[in-house]
Amino acid sequence: MEIRPIRTDVDYKAALKVISGLVEHDPDIGTPDGDRLDVLTTLVQAYEATNFPMDLPDPVEAIKFRMEQAGLTAKDLEPMIGQRNRVYEILNRKRSLTLPMIWRLHKGLGIPAENLIQPVALHG
Repeated sequence: MEIRPIRTDVDYKAALKVISGLVEHDPDIGTPDGDRLDVLTTLVQAYEATNFPMDLPDPVEAIKFRMEQAGLTAKDLEPMIGQRNRVYEILNRKRSLTLPMIWRLHKGLGIPAENLIQPVALHG
């Protein structure tokens, strides 16, 4: 199994081409092709994480996404943010999150704290 580090865009594209061919054959885990696919995929993910980093989502968008995922309403956020009007101020970008709110949202909804501490563009 000839596998080399992915250091350049050419290496990256070549690895993607090999991965594509392997995926078409759907190799079993533990077989030589299955192992090759596993290792190449790991190398590509590492290369992408370094060369194509993704920005964290906006804190308000992260909260709204989590609300949608869990079927939550503004009332469900009251224990983490405060009274309903405060929840709406946060969701409508009229007020910034405080550190205690961030901590409670992180604990209560599982939103990464590093995402919630980003500045929010306030309106109004």
